[in-house]
Amino acid sequence: MLKSYLFLFFSLILVSCGNSGGGNSSKAQTQDNNESEVIRSGSSSVPNSAFTWETNVQLIDFSRDQEDKVQDALELIKKVVASEEFKKQILNHKYNGKKTFVDNGGLTNAQIYQRILNSSEKLIPGKNNAMDVTLVTYYDSSNVIGYTLPTANKIWINRKYFNNFSPVEVSSNLFHEWLHKLGFTHAFNRTPSRPYSVPYAIGYLIKSLARKFDQS
Repeated sequence: MLKSYLFLFFSLILVSCGNSGGGNSSKAQTQDNNESEVIRSGSSSVPNSAFTWETNVQLIDFSRDQEDKVQDALELIKKVVASEEFKKQILNHKYNGKKTFVDNGGLTNAQIYQRILNSSEKLIPGKNNAMDVTLVTYYDSSNVIGYTLPTANKIWINRKYFNNFSPVEVSSNLFHEWLHKLGFTHAFNRTPSRPYSVPYAIGYLIKSLARKFDQS
């Protein structure tokens, strides 16, 4: 997923997050603090906003079969987000023995979970409890699965991989890229800590839990 196309992306998004705060500004931090008060790590209940969470996804240059695959992936994502296991694993995620994520934008695990449910993308601000994004297909022979840019509310998906991916794999990749739209970043290089970043760790979680809901 991380070759030449994404070098530009990460160079840009690190600057973008630095300018916008990426969750570090006092206003954003206060909002996340207030919102996370309703989430208790010891609670077994799932917030209603997890059940009402939706997807508003526009597709460009997809065939009918490809559209169906995306829709199947989105349905899996919605089931995962609504699950208690998704909430528990995010709230209890650890790095170096502490309940935290790498590259967390200064947010606690509870605040990250709440930010996902709020779904206020950096380029489409507003807590509408929905994934808002445009997906575009392209073909490239490289090993880049897909990429996004901080200046566009689009996610580009490489047909070289997408055509052979299952809906479970698509759900993982799509959620990973969408988390970038919420302002989360990760290291460009394959560092030991990168798998614990928000996009990678939660992207892996989506794949793991989506398999349980996959009926294909």
